[in-house]
Amino acid sequence: MTLKVESVAEHSEDLLQAKKTAAARAPMRLAKLLRGLEGKLDAKSVTSHGDLEILEIAYDSRRAKPGTLFVAVRGVKTDGNQYVAEALTRGAIAIASEQPPPAELRKGFPWIQVVDARKALATLGANYFGRPAEVLKLIGVTGTNGKTTTSYLVDSILRAAGCSVALIGTIGNRLVGETRPAANTTPESLDLQEILDDVVLAGGTHAVLEASSHALAMDRLWGCPFAVAIFTNLTRDHLDYHNTLEEYFAAKRRLFQGTGASSPRANVINRDDDYGKQLVGFSPATLTYGLEPGADITTRKPELSFSGIECTVETPIGKIEIRSKLVGRTNVYNILAAIGAGVALGLPRDLIAAGIAKLTAVPGRFERIDLGQPFLVVVDYAHTDDALRNLLATAKDLNPAGRIITLFGCGGDRDRTKRPLMGEAAGRGSDVVVLTSDNPRSEDPLLIINDAIVGLQRTKAKCLIEPDRQCAIELALDEARPGDIVLLAGKGHETQQVMRDRTITFDDREMARRILGKRGFGGD
Repeated sequence: MTLKVESVAEHSEDLLQAKKTAAARAPMRLAKLLRGLEGKLDAKSVTSHGDLEILEIAYDSRRAKPGTLFVAVRGVKTDGNQYVAEALTRGAIAIASEQPPPAELRKGFPWIQVVDARKALATLGANYFGRPAEVLKLIGVTGTNGKTTTSYLVDSILRAAGCSVALIGTIGNRLVGETRPAANTTPESLDLQEILDDVVLAGGTHAVLEASSHALAMDRLWGCPFAVAIFTNLTRDHLDYHNTLEEYFAAKRRLFQGTGASSPRANVINRDDDYGKQLVGFSPATLTYGLEPGADITTRKPELSFSGIECTVETPIGKIEIRSKLVGRTNVYNILAAIGAGVALGLPRDLIAAGIAKLTAVPGRFERIDLGQPFLVVVDYAHTDDALRNLLATAKDLNPAGRIITLFGCGGDRDRTKRPLMGEAAGRGSDVVVLTSDNPRSEDPLLIINDAIVGLQRTKAKCLIEPDRQCAIELALDEARPGDIVLLAGKGHETQQVMRDRTITFDDREMARRILGKRGFGGD
C-alpha cells in the first residue's frame, strides 16, 4: 500500500498556552464546564447558575466536598444515583445524572440531566482540565494480549526520538518525571483527563495508552482524539463482562471508529488476526503488520534465541534492521506493531530501531529469574488460554530438549468459561503442571481449581495441585531438573494477591528468588 507519512495530531499553541496559565486549576464556571455536553439544563437554571463556580468534579461521593459537581455514574456493581444524598451532604453544589431531579430536592437546584452519564463525565473532565488530550499526541493500544509490551516498545521508540512521553497502562502510569500506581489498565475518564493534564503541565508531548475493552465500553476514552491506534489480536477473555466474543470485539472496535472524537489519523492492524482483518480500512491511513504474506510491515524468518530477536523488517519507508532483547515469536508481533506506530508518526528508521533495541525487558513479561540455578525460571503475565499457548510455544522454541513445568491459576470473579481452556492449554504444552491459586477474590480457590482441572484432565501432563501459591512455587522449583524451564504464569508484574478476606503482598518474582536462595542459589 501507499502510506502518506506525516506528523499527526499537531499541537495547538493556544491550548498549550492555556494549560500553562491554568496550572493552578482555578475554579470553572458551570456554563463553561457544560460546553459540548449532551443533556439539558433549563434556561432559567442556566441564567441562575451559569456563573456558579465549580471547584472539583467527582464521581465517587466520598470525594465530594464543598464546591463539587457530582456526576452520578452507573457502575458494574453500584449506581452513583444512590449516593447523591451523600454527595450533597459532603458539599456538592451541582449534580449531573441521567435521572430527573428527585421531588424532594429544593426547586432551582442546578441538576443537569444528561443523556449518558459516562460520556458526560468524560466531557466534563476534559473541559475542566483544559482538554489535554487535544494537546498531546495519543497512541492507543488495544487487543487481548500484547498491549503492555507493545506500549513499552512504542514508548521506547518515542523516547529514542527525543519525545517527552507518558505511558499509561496495566503495570502503572509512568508520567513525565514520576510513576504512579494504576488501579485499572485504563483510568476512569475523569482520572485520565487529570493525568493527561499533569503530563502537559510537565512538558509532555506524547502519551501511550493501553485501551482495555472495559474502558472502551465504559467510555473512559470518550472525546480523546488518537494520533495512532494499534490492534494486537483478539482471543477469548472478559466474557464475564462482554457476554460474547462479538461484544468483546465490538468494544475493541470503538477505538478505531473514534471514541467521540475523529477516528485515529492512522490505524496499525495485525493482519494475521481474523478480527484484525475486519478493522482494515477504518482509517484512510491504515498500516497492516504480520508474518503472513501481504502485510505492509513484515519480516521473514526472524532469528529467535534466549538472547533475543534479530530480523530485517520490511516497511513502507524501507528495511529496518532489528536487534531486540525481547524473546519469542509473540514479541516479533509486538515489535512489528510498534514499528507501525513509528512509521505512522513519521519517525526515521534509525530511531525506530534504536528505540526497540533500548527496551531490554518488560516487567512480568517473560521475565527471567536467574540466581545461577541449572534450569530457567520465567515469570509471565499470561492469564488466558491463548496467552498460555503463546508462552508455552515460546518456551518450546527456545528449549526443545528440556522439560516444561508450568504453574498457573485462574482469577476469581472473572470469566469462568476460560478456566477449562486454560487447563487444557497448560496441559498440552507442558510436561508438568502445578495448578494453584491466582487472585481468588471472593471465590473458593478449590472451586476455581476444579473448573481448570476439567480441561487439564484432557491431556497427559503430570498434574500437581496446591492452592497455596507459595507452596506451589516451591513444588514447581523442586520438580525442576537441569535444562528444564519453569514457567510461573498468571500474575507477572503484580505485587499482591487478592483473597476473599484480605489482600496480601505477593510477587512471583520475589518469591521465586527467595525460594531459590534458600536452596543455595545466588550466593558468591
